[in-house]
Amino acid sequence: QVQLEESGGGLVQPGGSLRLACVATGSSLSGPIRRYALGWYRQAPGKERELVAAIGSDETTNYADSVKGRFTISRDNAKDTVYLQMNNLKPEDTAAYYCNAANRKLGPSTFGSWGQGTQVTVSS
Repeated sequence: QVQLEESGGGLVQPGGSLRLACVATGSSLSGPIRRYALGWYRQAPGKERELVAAIGSDETTNYADSVKGRFTISRDNAKDTVYLQMNNLKPEDTAAYYCNAANRKLGPSTFGSWGQGTQVTVSS
């Protein structure tokens, strides 16, 4: 089983910034986390979970149109960690944020389980 632990959420005013982190570990992984494409997802109340950013094992990236130019995904394989730098936050970014796998085309995927997520609230 893969363990995913997200952190870094909080309450921020519109225009503010947050940096999320996710540590991904697990004995069921077929090798180190550096072999996997990873993604950040979010789910707002009453809405489906959506992929907002993904990063490949070669560090290529893909972003949802709604966050392009504002969010940056990165990874530190030595720390088994993926980050999401979020700038110029908007109220519509309010959601629970989760990390998980991404597929080879940097689209949605899953390791089969989800972490607890971290709440991001953008409000004045």
